[in-house]
Amino acid sequence: MISNVMRNSIPGRLLSAVVLFLYDNFGKGNVARFTDFLETSWAGSFSQRVWYSFCSASPNMEGSKYARLMTWMRKGIFALGDMLQKSLFYKGMLTLRRGYEKITAGSVVFSQINRLSLRQWVLVAFAFYLPLEYIIRDRLSLPLISSVWEELFLAAAAFLILWRTALRQRESIARQTPLDGFLVLFAAVGLLLMSLVSPHPAVAVAGYRAVVEYMIWFFLMIRLIEDDRDFKVLYYAFVILAAGLSLHGIYQYIVAVPIPSTWVSQTEMGVRTRVFSLTGSPNIFGSLLVLLAPLAAGLVYYSEKAWQKLLFFGVTGMMCLCLLFTFSRGAWVGMVVAVLVFACYVDRRILALMGAAVAGVLVFVPSITSRLTYLFTSDYAEASAVGGRAVRWETGRLLLSENNPWLGFGLGRFGGAVAMNNKLLDETEEFQYFYMDNYYLKTMVEMGYLGIIVFAVLLAALLIWGLRAIWRSGIPAQNTPLLCASCDRDLKKGIKNDPLLRAVGDVKLLAVSIFSGICGVLVHCYFENIFEEPYMMAYFWGLAAALMYLGFFRKPYLEPNR
Repeated sequence: MISNVMRNSIPGRLLSAVVLFLYDNFGKGNVARFTDFLETSWAGSFSQRVWYSFCSASPNMEGSKYARLMTWMRKGIFALGDMLQKSLFYKGMLTLRRGYEKITAGSVVFSQINRLSLRQWVLVAFAFYLPLEYIIRDRLSLPLISSVWEELFLAAAAFLILWRTALRQRESIARQTPLDGFLVLFAAVGLLLMSLVSPHPAVAVAGYRAVVEYMIWFFLMIRLIEDDRDFKVLYYAFVILAAGLSLHGIYQYIVAVPIPSTWVSQTEMGVRTRVFSLTGSPNIFGSLLVLLAPLAAGLVYYSEKAWQKLLFFGVTGMMCLCLLFTFSRGAWVGMVVAVLVFACYVDRRILALMGAAVAGVLVFVPSITSRLTYLFTSDYAEASAVGGRAVRWETGRLLLSENNPWLGFGLGRFGGAVAMNNKLLDETEEFQYFYMDNYYLKTMVEMGYLGIIVFAVLLAALLIWGLRAIWRSGIPAQNTPLLCASCDRDLKKGIKNDPLLRAVGDVKLLAVSIFSGICGVLVHCYFENIFEEPYMMAYFWGLAAALMYLGFFRKPYLEPNR
């Protein structure tokens, strides 16, 4: 019934027309012929063998000293668990659980709540990190809770993992990933720099906390996601969050929510507003959409039923529309990169669709066109040189050169939120505090060449092992890569080769979706201090952990949407 209504609706017919047009005409173009030539040349080539060898590399974590240390710690936790089961505290917890089950028995509401385990509710809470922060900080405005709730959330998630491990309620498998060592190395280097360059210790500690604390979510999420159902709960919670925020953003655009005058230059008065939803910043909101929009796009291909594909296509389109309304140029660049990665892995026709969409926007939406063309005007160059990114970046480089370039100016002292909140140095005509609008440069100024090198190595490791996680994920029965260079040529002529049908249930789609969003955010970090927002860093590393789960720890099969 739902499927028929969706199929016969105006959006459904429009979507069908667009899909059929792309399917019928894309293969006739020069781009398609060129990519077909590349596929034919790629099959069996030396480059293909090198790529396969690179992607199929094993992390070889089992025999490492780190793995042995984790095994030793796990055995210690098991020993504590044996003692815990004999304690009054454990018996009291069992009594509370039986009481809860007795009280809630027969309740329709609690029966729905209990469909998710406590662990899965923690995953949902993680996905709704932003709304929780908005309610606690901005709506409740309780200073005591606002200052510690993030640490309490981290502690609660860690406690749940330790509890389940101690009682052997979770699989006793190693959850060491190839990224663990790089994350620990970055945290250790940050601790060293905090100790060496700390004229104001409290500020240095706050700066270190802002840089490192939310990376801990990677270690927690890789252990909270125990099975495929946990992963799907987290994945769909993110899509629901993104859909809700996009609806709110579109509403803000319709009512032309008031914005500060500094968000739009004098030459861009055609921009009636910039949407920001709950984030308070259109740039951060744009980056959040860049991270999450590919997740919804992946479900268009992953889902089996037509109405589900149509639903997620609508959600994806809504998120892209909301992204336009942020008027965040850096986020637009990040989304282009995310789309390119997604299209290269999944469906080349998306490139044609993106090109047509961009051309249409430039022709029919003057406010967006003017905001883009403003980048190439003398007014923008002058504004950038006076108070924009150009002068900010130059100030950061001068500040670094005037201090120890290898150790940096000091964590929390310049270019980010901690420095803006403290402002230890007197501001003059030559020196002012501001956000660096480049997270990499901000990291280099505060942590020096040593810090930025280690951070770059960490991100390179994330991209390398992310590619390998994509390779290792997927359904064994569908063993060919998403860009099928060696599949049956007769099959390629049939409709089953259409990615909208061929990729149904292929978990590689979900892995590619996560990886695409990660790549887009990393590009956007060049234009904004994206990781200054705690939830953005938590989301980024939490999804990185989900990607590692798909590649290295998941079960052999994950049911598609039916």
